[in-house]
Parts: sequence; C-alpha cells; structure tokens
Amino acid sequence: MTEYFGQEYRQTQRRWELILPECSMDTIFITPLWQSIWWKRFSPDGNLFIEVVSDGDCDLGVIPLLVRQGVASFIGDANLYDYMDFPVVSGKEELFFAKSLKKISNLDWHTLKLESIFEDSPTLEFIPDIARELGMKIETIESDKTPLVSLPGSWEEYLLELRKKDRHELRRKFRRLNANVDNEQKEIQVDAENVDPVMEEFFDLMAFSGEDKSIFLNAENRGFFKDIATSLSPKGQFRLFFLEIEGVRVATCICFDYGDKFLLYNSGYNPDYSTLSVGLLNKANTISTAIELSKKQYNFLKGTERYKYHLGAKETSVFDIIISR
Repeated sequence: MTEYFGQEYRQTQRRWELILPECSMDTIFITPLWQSIWWKRFSPDGNLFIEVVSDGDCDLGVIPLLVRQGVASFIGDANLYDYMDFPVVSGKEELFFAKSLKKISNLDWHTLKLESIFEDSPTLEFIPDIARELGMKIETIESDKTPLVSLPGSWEEYLLELRKKDRHELRRKFRRLNANVDNEQKEIQVDAENVDPVMEEFFDLMAFSGEDKSIFLNAENRGFFKDIATSLSPKGQFRLFFLEIEGVRVATCICFDYGDKFLLYNSGYNPDYSTLSVGLLNKANTISTAIELSKKQYNFLKGTERYKYHLGAKETSVFDIIISR
C-alpha cells in the first residue's frame, strides 16, 4: 500500500479509504490520495491532525486537519479544492461531530476555518449547534456556487432537458463547427513519460483563455496539476480532453471521473477560434462522454460563468464555517 502521509498514518489511511464509500459527501477532493498530493507539493508549515473517530469497533469518520499559526483548517487550499469536508459515515453524523469537536477543541487553535462545504453536507447541519454548546462562536458564510446538471440516459434526452433557446444554440454551434472545419475530440492518457509536454499544452490553452488563469498558473500550481495527473490517471480518475481543428489543439479541459459523477476541474481554449465556440463545444463533448459512461451528474464546480447555465446547470452553493474561541 502506498503511504500517502507516511508510516505513522498507514492504518488511518486504510480506514479512511474504507469509510469514503459510506459517506454522503464522498468526493475526490476528500480522499487521502488527493490531500496527500497537495501536502507533498506545498509542504506547508504546521502540524497535521488526522484521526479516525470511532464508537467501539465502528468507525464513524475522519478528522483531516492542518493546524498552523493558531488556525485549524482542512488539509488543502480552497483555490485548488472545490469541495472540502469531513468524511463521515452516513447515519453516524451526529455522534461523529459530537466526538470530533471535543477532540478538535483540545488542539492549539483560536480559529477553526472550514472552507468549501457543499450545501447538503451534514457538517453544516450538525457542527453549528454542537460548537455553540461548547461555548464557541460560529459564523457560516456562502462562499461560492458550484453549478451542476443531473444527467439522463442519452444525449438526445439531455438536449431535450435544456431550455429551448440553449438547445437550439448548442445544436447550431455543433452544425457550424462540423460544416466549416475538420474537428475531433480526443482524450489523452497521461503518464509519467508524457505528462510534461501534454500538460504544457493544457497550460498554454488555459493561460490563453484569461488573464486570471494565466496568473493562477504559477510554478507550484502547475506542479500540482502534473502531480494529480500522474497520480489519478492510473485509477482512471483524471481525464484530459482536447478539441482539435485541422490537427491543431484549440480547446481543452480536465474532468475527474469519480463514482457516478464527472467533475469539470479546469479548462482553456485558444481565443483565435472563439467564433467557433470551441471552449463550449469541448465541454459539451465531455458531457456526452459522461452520459455514455452512465454517469448521473456533471458538476461544473466553482464559478458562475454563463456557459454553465447554457449547458443546463442548476446552482448549488458552498459555504465556509468560521469557529472562534
């Protein structure tokens, strides 16, 4: 077994992995693999506190925290994680949080900052009351939106569920692309040998599509993207797509294939081809792929860009919980 956080967490890691399928909030971002990739790449100051919370022989969930300079938080960065949370066994949430907050209260912190929690998470339901009972102050803030779409069984059904105008526009854009240029959607399998050139192509297109994305792509974040590519690809969880026109890669996106969901992590396109809507159609093709794979949900993750709603997304929210004492 690969030791994600080192020998001392070997058994904890294994139990964490066994807990995840029983969690209502199971997502790639709260796996020990994902969190260890971030930890190894950024090597932050501070102390890890990772502990499985149990009731007798029954594991209830995991506390995955980082404590540094008086602030306790989830392990990670909300700019790189679209969701963060406690992995908790469904039906055991109240007992887990009652036990967990008592353990967490014994750590050395003045602020507990829990970011990017999905709106349906039991964390939002149970932590506030338990924290107040322990004499803590708590604030809950809506921090972002994560639009998503429930997927039907076929592409035609998906199109019929779009608003009439959006359905017409999507079909028209595909007709225009196919009528004017030779094009192909390609998926690239990433491995240790090709990760550098393939991901550099992705970064170029991502940077082309916006100044904010260009600024985001510093050396450390580029390294993190390559780390997740090489670590998740063997599991079939990292999916890299390019839209090619006349053999030239003009749009790209990374999707995570996790459970019954496709998650759109990041994307980019060459604005010289924007009249052909290459960014939108590249993403629409990945929705088609998700449907072919019988996925139940396509999650556009953080951000309220208009194209997400044109492709049928409905808004959901993520929240931050700030606890002080």
